[in-house]
Parts: sequence; structure tokens; C-alpha cells
Amino acid sequence: MTTPGMDQSPAAGAEGREPTRPRWWRITRLALIGAAVAGVVATPWWGPRVLSQLDFFHVRRVVFEGMRYTPRGEALSLLAVDTLQSVWQPAEPLAARVAMHPLVLSATVDRQLPGTLVVRVVEREPVALVRRKGGRLDPVDGGGRALPIDPAVAPLDVPIAGSADSVLMHLLEGLRVSEPALFARVERADRVKPPKGPDEFRLKLESVTVRTLPQVTVARFKDILPVEADLTRNRLRVVELDLRFRNQVIARQP
Repeated sequence: MTTPGMDQSPAAGAEGREPTRPRWWRITRLALIGAAVAGVVATPWWGPRVLSQLDFFHVRRVVFEGMRYTPRGEALSLLAVDTLQSVWQPAEPLAARVAMHPLVLSATVDRQLPGTLVVRVVEREPVALVRRKGGRLDPVDGGGRALPIDPAVAPLDVPIAGSADSVLMHLLEGLRVSEPALFARVERADRVKPPKGPDEFRLKLESVTVRTLPQVTVARFKDILPVEADLTRNRLRVVELDLRFRNQVIARQP
């Protein structure tokens, strides 16, 4: 006998549906899966080899970090990976291929599971624009090496130099790394051969020219800073600071 008002049919929507798992069960399941993957990864000999066979770990995305001048398409072409390859392939050969680019000083490749490769790049930084025949300006790095950067596409705030003198470029690189504010003031840098005496460097900093010998260090070059500060306090204007003499900075007025 059926009592009026009582529905004897199964609960609506319950038919064919799996019972809802409790929250603790889902958390435990995820933890076990994570522990299993970690255990396989921690096995240096066969772990990555096993995981590389799974479609779940195929490369889906490549992220480049640290690239300002290097075209992404060129770096991606050198990397030479596609969606059929695994993120578990050896990272060192990938990094070595990217480092073949003339703008790349070094590169490392890391994984972000399940399917991302992160390529961290250290680029060769331009320190000067060297004027060539015809008026063309070529960017060069701290070793005097020409860099394939188009100044019209990537404007460069670096001094102009008459030549890619490796010693002069090394000085500019030292200033760029350790004294960026001082480097930013350099407008032009040249090696000059006077009628008498040894070669010298002449660096034009805004309204003052610094003369020094090629063996100058960055620490020695910084000796101009307290002299400039003292001249400013005394409201004295100079057009030249001479570092060619040992332990002296000679200031010449107009």
C-alpha cells in the first residue's frame, strides 16, 4: 500500500551518477598522485625517461625570460622543440642551442610541470655605437664584438665610439656594470694618438672631457666624482678632467 503524498521513485538526478566523494578523499588522492610523480622524478636514472613517454608532459608552452634584444622567433627556432617532445628531455642541450645566438651570453632551461619550458637568457649588452664607413652605427659589447641589433628598432642609450677598441669597450663595460649613473653620462669615447706621448682615452661626459691612459681602472675613473662635487660646491666650471697623472685629477677651466 502506498501512502498518499510519498514519492517512492529514486531521488531526482541520482540515477546514473557516481556518489559525491568527500573533500578529504579528493585531497588525499591529489597528494598521492603528487607523491608518486615526485618519487619518479627523484629517481635520476629512469624517472624522467618514464615520464617523457607520457603525453601529459609534452611541451605546450615556451616562456623566455631576460630577452630584450634577441628576437623571440630566432631563439625559438634555435631551441627546436615542438608539441611532440617532452619537457623531460635533457635541458643542457636546449640551453646550449639557445646560447648559439650572437646576442645570447648564456642560457638555462627549467621545467614548469606539466608542459612548460622556461628559458632564462643573459644577453650580451651593448656598451657603445661604433661609427663605420658610410655613417652606419654598429652596437658592440664589452669585448668589442659587433651585435646584430638595429638601433632604429631598439633605441640604445650608449655612447658613440670611433672604433671597437677592446680595451676601451672593457672600460665602458665596467662603468655600465658597477657605475651605471656615471656610464649614462658618457656621450662619446675614443682612443686618441697625441703628437707626443702614449695613446690616451678621451671620454666626453656632457660638458666635460675626461682624459686618461688606457690602463685606467673603473676605480681610478671614479676619482673624478669627488672632484666634480667639490667644483660644484665652489661654483667652478671646468671643461677637462685629466687622470693621466698618478694619484691626481687635474681640472682645467675654459
